[in-house]
Amino acid sequence: MNSMTAFGRARQTRAGKDITVEIRAVNNRYLDVGVRTPRAYAFLEEKIKPYLLASGISRGKVEVGISIDTVETPGVTVALDEAYAASYIAALEQLRDRFGLRDDISVTRVAANRDIFTVRAPEENLEEDWAAVSAVLDEAIAAFLAGRAAEGARLAADLRAKLAAIGEIVDRIEVLSAADIAAYHDRLLGRLQAVLSEQGVHIEESRVLTECAIFADRVAIDEELVRLRSHFAAFEEIAASSEPAGRKLDFLMQEMNREINTVGSKCSNAEIAHLVVEVKSELEKIREQIQNLE
Repeated sequence: MNSMTAFGRARQTRAGKDITVEIRAVNNRYLDVGVRTPRAYAFLEEKIKPYLLASGISRGKVEVGISIDTVETPGVTVALDEAYAASYIAALEQLRDRFGLRDDISVTRVAANRDIFTVRAPEENLEEDWAAVSAVLDEAIAAFLAGRAAEGARLAADLRAKLAAIGEIVDRIEVLSAADIAAYHDRLLGRLQAVLSEQGVHIEESRVLTECAIFADRVAIDEELVRLRSHFAAFEEIAASSEPAGRKLDFLMQEMNREINTVGSKCSNAEIAHLVVEVKSELEKIREQIQNLE
């Protein structure tokens, strides 16, 4: 089981570029990917989501931030546009003479106008850029998935502990229910004797036993407890699977709630009613935790 909340970061220098990739995610019902890249590398956005899916990220609101700084510019040449520079300097001199300004025309001031230079760079190689970015992305994804797995393991341990506690409560409910049914005969017989003995009415044991059987059938929770325990086993099967577990476990919690609600509606024993409330409280805590799972 993997958590949906995680963070991964990687930084490398590749193809003359300092590349940093950060991946962070929070809970979400589906996979929602947002990508931030420098404008010149906007073409990367359409490649990121399928790449994340192929890497095993299937759920969560995932934000991917990519920064790229050029540290080497092989093949780049800077040339002077002489015609433009001459025209620009002539205009500056005209401005100086026309308005009697101080003459501070210098190389530095003229060079401040970057339009006098032409920069020739080699043609962009999109595949080469993607290869460089994807290598750093792989490292960030590995860190991200490791974080998800570690957090998922902690969540799984907590869920198992809560389910074990629920299992113990269910065992107590089963014992109390059996004792309640067994004691019903004596309670019923005592009530009948208290009411009918003064009138001299004979109480037939067979009628008492029939009434006890009807009561036992009405309050029997054997089937509910069997299904509840089968859901515990299903939890372990889902947890052991390599597939995302969050949605399946959420549906499983709904089934567990249905069974324990039925148990509560059948039993009139006050102690059992209290234990049912405890189980429902623990199931709600489990369901809240499951919302964090992928």
